[in-house]
Amino acid sequence: MTARTTRIAAAMLALATCLTLGGCEGQLPAPATAGSSGDTGTTATAKATPDLTEDQEAAIRKSILDVYDAAIANKTTDGLDARVTGPALDIASSRILIAQRNNTDVDRLSVIPDDIAQTVIPTDSGWPRDVVTITTTTEDQQSKRLLVMTQTDAHANYKLWGVARLFSGAQLPSFNIPSIGAQMGTAKDEGLIATPEEAVRQYADVLANGTASQYAADFADDQLRQALVQETQNVQQGIERNHGTQQQTFTPVDGAIHVMRSPDGGDLVVAQLTHEWVRQAGEGRESQPASDDEKALFGDTQATSTLKATRTIVVALYVPAKDSGKQITAVGADRQVVKVEAL
Repeated sequence: MTARTTRIAAAMLALATCLTLGGCEGQLPAPATAGSSGDTGTTATAKATPDLTEDQEAAIRKSILDVYDAAIANKTTDGLDARVTGPALDIASSRILIAQRNNTDVDRLSVIPDDIAQTVIPTDSGWPRDVVTITTTTEDQQSKRLLVMTQTDAHANYKLWGVARLFSGAQLPSFNIPSIGAQMGTAKDEGLIATPEEAVRQYADVLANGTASQYAADFADDQLRQALVQETQNVQQGIERNHGTQQQTFTPVDGAIHVMRSPDGGDLVVAQLTHEWVRQAGEGRESQPASDDEKALFGDTQATSTLKATRTIVVALYVPAKDSGKQITAVGADRQVVKVEAL
């Protein structure tokens, strides 16, 4: 992938009031008001309308993705943290390192399309400020990406904080068009099936315990859960042959949560989880990496009977209003092993 040139078409596409994603009829999350001596903006006073324009969003996104694309194309993390942070930095850095060690291109899951399907711009003032934008599908028809771009203070540039690949047929909430704007939420928003931070914690429990979780009935099934179940079952076959065991934990990262309120009373929540997967081999055997990515990160480390693989997960949840009768739904995610170690 090469650095981008222009995104004028992307800004024009953001005028759409609805993003179609499979059976989805709702709109998508949007950029937060900007403003500072950093990337763009005006004042920090409360406003009824957005003070970040679609053209400004396009310029911010281009500045970020020019740096991101160059890092991916050149397989280097040098300077990447200037415009990428949080789980997006962890995931991109791991994929770049794996590509270096395997002498391959960076995983195509890292691709972020030039054009966008929608952006929703909040009316909030103050910092931190978030911009949430949905891209188009990739050239090879991978799913749309949900981007969270954040500005920590008035003098900082926006950085890419998180990327989630939208699930096929995801049911997304509706948001006002950019010229009207939306409102950023908080981790403790009420009037929902669960507060955003509670929803993330509960979802982590569902990932860990499946249908045995006490919260399972509150969550619709989704592609991340299905993939994790299949992966666990595949590894279990080898573990049983070696008379070993495996344990997995899913832990929300403190403060790593971004919330956008929808006019329908629900919240779009994007959060980071840490997934730790510990596998033990029995009968004096060694526990080996379970995938090519794990092998690349494990390198020439001396294997022992116990191996721990740590993953970073970004998940986007739609948390509906309390009396809506709907379940909490994961609408997109990204995940990547970032560390593999012998214990």
